[in-house]
Amino acid sequence: MFGLGPLELGVIFLIILLVFGAKRIPEIAQGLGKGITEFKKAARDVTSELDASTNTPVTPPPATQARAEVNNQPVSNELRNQQADNASQPPEQSQQS
Repeated sequence: MFGLGPLELGVIFLIILLVFGAKRIPEIAQGLGKGITEFKKAARDVTSELDASTNTPVTPPPATQARAEVNNQPVSNELRNQQADNASQPPEQSQQS
């Protein structure tokens, strides 16, 4: 992995044992294990949240509902019919000379 043999690993473990003591090493390992578990849980939660947000279909509102009210006043039937007529006609093409 890093080119460490058994002798180098033994020396590193001995230094850790001298620095932290025999009683602190299990506490450090337990804290490290809990930290890794929490990190995996958070990563899994973020991934599932992103999947849920991208899989949710977004439906646009219908065009008639979007223009149903102007300034909180209902649109008259006459205006609604005029908008429907304009929507059904093809756009005029401009003539350029």
